Amino acid sequence: MSTTAEERWSPPHYNRGLGWRLSTWWVILRTALEERLVYRGDFALGTLMRFLPIITQIFLWYAVFESIGASTDGEEVTIGKFGFREIIAYYLLTMVARAFSSMPTLASGIAQQIRDGEIKRYLIQPIDLIGFLLLTRIAHKLTYYVVAIAPFALVFFLCRDYFVDGWPSLSVFAAFSASLIMGFLIGFFMEASIGMIGFWFLEVSSLLFVFMLFSFFLSGHMFPLTLLPDSIEPFVQFLPFKYLAYFPAAIFLGKVEPDALPMELGIQFAWLVFFIVVCRFAYSRGMKRYSGYGG
Repeated sequence: MSTTAEERWSPPHYNRGLGWRLSTWWVILRTALEERLVYRGDFALGTLMRFLPIITQIFLWYAVFESIGASTDGEEVTIGKFGFREIIAYYLLTMVARAFSSMPTLASGIAQQIRDGEIKRYLIQPIDLIGFLLLTRIAHKLTYYVVAIAPFALVFFLCRDYFVDGWPSLSVFAAFSASLIMGFLIGFFMEASIGMIGFWFLEVSSLLFVFMLFSFFLSGHMFPLTLLPDSIEPFVQFLPFKYLAYFPAAIFLGKVEPDALPMELGIQFAWLVFFIVVCRFAYSRGMKRYSGYGG
């Protein structure tokens, strides 16, 4: 039985069925989970230490509200639609959101694999690079929250009085959870897209530094985006960065109007689709121009 040149040279994973792919993905995810559970016992202590700066934030914002004569009992909303207690709750929630959306070393790791020639193994092995990296990141996040759930629960219990309105309704919590999941995926595909620039440039560290600087500032991790001047806030609100930290926290605290929530979630989903397409397109174009030499 004869075969065409395209069939002979096509990667083996392109000729397998969906069942085989699902089985492969499950093996990768399970292996990544087992690997991380073995050596990431430091998650619990590390997570608890990350919450220590919130103490500084409490004193800082207490001083800010006191200096302008505003109430610190959570009853008055005077700064960017946030009262004193709400803004502390906001910082706690952005830490949760950033734990989902942050992708340390992802872009730099992809660029290094391209530069060092390691990416050529994905040309001959039945594994897709983007799918493999996504599964390992899912395993990383699952391991993180399994181990770090106790420190999170402890900190939120100690700071429960800062959540003025208490636990949100089921529908709001569902929207909050959906925003966290999409925030994770946006963070992944956004940074993976930057890593793909390594097909065209040998070094992306400077570009990555600029990206991380803007991301940290424009995501709302430093302060609520409603504190920005009116002249630039609408522009910043349009960017995808807010879905990495500000948007999930705003949903939880009821700062997103119920009528606007479906539209905002739809926009977040549209940004997710956009970065998936960009990432896949950059990977496809990059692999066509990639050249590897040696054994």
